[in-house]
Amino acid sequence: MKPANDPAVDYRRLVREGYDRCAADFAAARAAETQAGLELLEARLTPGARVLDLGCGQGLPVAASLARKHRVTGVDFSRSQLALARANVPTATFVESDLMALQFPDAAFDAVVAFYSIFHLPREEHPELFRRIHRWLAPGGLFLATVSHWREDAYTEDFFGVTMYWSNWGRKDYDAFATELGFELLPAAVLSHGYGDEVARKPESHPLLFARKS
Repeated sequence: MKPANDPAVDYRRLVREGYDRCAADFAAARAAETQAGLELLEARLTPGARVLDLGCGQGLPVAASLARKHRVTGVDFSRSQLALARANVPTATFVESDLMALQFPDAAFDAVVAFYSIFHLPREEHPELFRRIHRWLAPGGLFLATVSHWREDAYTEDFFGVTMYWSNWGRKDYDAFATELGFELLPAAVLSHGYGDEVARKPESHPLLFARKS
């Protein structure tokens, strides 16, 4: 783990190109998994709901699972990941974009999910992303995302053979961002790293933030 504070490094580009380079290995680690936590959302959505998947990667397992019953829009800025996603989930719509460059109409979605993606943005941008998500959701819309237990300054470390960037606030901060916007926090759970058992990685713990737009 190394501090990510070099002004000469474009960390957004590092994330995008890193996911391009590790696309095959990352896809193999995620493809066979079911996404714990999605059942919280599925229990509250009616068939045909409009769902936005932020940081959709190769579309497995999240977009594919949601697309069985709902209208899914997936967003990622790795072209290699999106090429896999379009093949894996042909019924979904996919958009190549940085999450902070997205533009959608107000109330465009009934649910927004973000599994293991928000922490690839500088944490200074997270409150604004939450504000946009709140605006994109219809009244009563649901937001489900993995966040972090503790605040950590931006850092890089090895990730499937590439250098990857992370930056995050703590769980209490994310709860505060959500409630200040008018979200109602709902009971959720804590997840692990989200890869198959065959993937040797250090233990991880990611709390789920599950909220409803009032």
